[in-house]
Amino acid sequence: MSQTPTERLRDYLAQLPPQSQALLMREFERAVERGQDVAVANLVLDQLRKIVRSAVEEDEDLRPRTDDPARLLFRPLEPFLAESNFPTRPGQLRRTSLLPIWQWLSRDGAPEAAREFEAGLANARDGGSVEPIVRKFQLAAAEAIVKVAGPAGDDRQRGLSRVGPPNVVEDLLPIGSVLRAREALDALGSRLPAHIRSFGDAQIESVKEALKVPSLQTPQMLPFALSLIAQRLAAPWQIIRIAVKMAASDDELRVAATPFGVAVTIALHDLTFVAACLRTDIRRGHFEYVGEQLKTLHDGVRGLRTELDLRNDSTWGRQLSSIRADTSNTLQSEIDSVPGRVRRILRQRADKDISASSMVDMSEVEDTVALIDFVAVCRTYASELAINEVTLRTYSDLQHYVEHSTEALVQALRGGDLKARAYRQQQAKAAIRFCEVLFGSDYASLMSRAAENAVIGERKASRAG
Repeated sequence: MSQTPTERLRDYLAQLPPQSQALLMREFERAVERGQDVAVANLVLDQLRKIVRSAVEEDEDLRPRTDDPARLLFRPLEPFLAESNFPTRPGQLRRTSLLPIWQWLSRDGAPEAAREFEAGLANARDGGSVEPIVRKFQLAAAEAIVKVAGPAGDDRQRGLSRVGPPNVVEDLLPIGSVLRAREALDALGSRLPAHIRSFGDAQIESVKEALKVPSLQTPQMLPFALSLIAQRLAAPWQIIRIAVKMAASDDELRVAATPFGVAVTIALHDLTFVAACLRTDIRRGHFEYVGEQLKTLHDGVRGLRTELDLRNDSTWGRQLSSIRADTSNTLQSEIDSVPGRVRRILRQRADKDISASSMVDMSEVEDTVALIDFVAVCRTYASELAINEVTLRTYSDLQHYVEHSTEALVQALRGGDLKARAYRQQQAKAAIRFCEVLFGSDYASLMSRAAENAVIGERKASRAG
């Protein structure tokens, strides 16, 4: 009986057979794509993914790595796998595509090579080397993928229909390309620093040299190479600098005319994803990562506007404007709600309107503290995200209202009805908590001592009377 509704839902889903869990995931993913019951669908999907992930991790702990052929086959894809339902971009693959493709390879694509692969892995448990066996099957899988994706006409459509649904087919050829070019990607990764703090001229030249490999310069593989580089950057949006360098110009038309223009598409897509995550987190009241998300959006938007000459009516220009507008609307609606929440908690009532059971919900106070802190964080990034006016006005109003309300509540503790005083003490405690965020710990401590002195003084006055 002590379980929360979410825990009961997870227990129920965990009891379902794996096939039913997979069917539910597909149906709810489609519901999200259609925009139907998004909140419910996301809740169920989140629990299903935790269950599946837990089962996979437990399974991996119980058996040797060589017993998982699919994982060994697809290991080169790990840096490029996308976990969420958000649309993928060039240089990304859906993790959900791997299982259907593995099943197709084992059944139709390369069944003999798959059986040989699994037999080789079984023998490798006796001390043999796994790597040559894995690499041989990766190349066989790549050839099978290219073969089914290559021919035109009815044969191609029939072959692809056996692989899986359209989103799996969309990932098929990129997966084959990555498997085929695994050595080139490994070499690129080994030449890159683990963490590139600033992507300046020296680093760009070094990356250019590392990219001078024909197999990485193809339209299929270049997005994956650039994605690998972006993952090493402290500020991933800076991947656009290699496109600007290659075009020898910041003009978007010249940048887009080079194969490296896909770097701008990657940067814009990733910023759009961060904006979507920010919107979801704010809607759910999760503010743990808002500061980091706002910094990423602020720096990325400013970087693209500064380092690229974008036209307002171009595809890239409209996409960047959409990111700013969506972020601004999301933040503004939440910022506008904060003063009302503060007023509901600190509003002073007449003694006759306060009953002995009246109390301040401290969980609501902490939620409001998180929102005030959210407004404070927004101030830092307000100008670039087009929320400067509303943020400054709201923060100023909050400071003015909380300061005067705190002083009035402290004064109210010196008198009034005894049954009302307990409630006002709770209000004063909430106000002091707000002061800590708005004015700092020193001012909050000062007001806390004033509140304590007011209560003690009133008790002494009562006893003297």
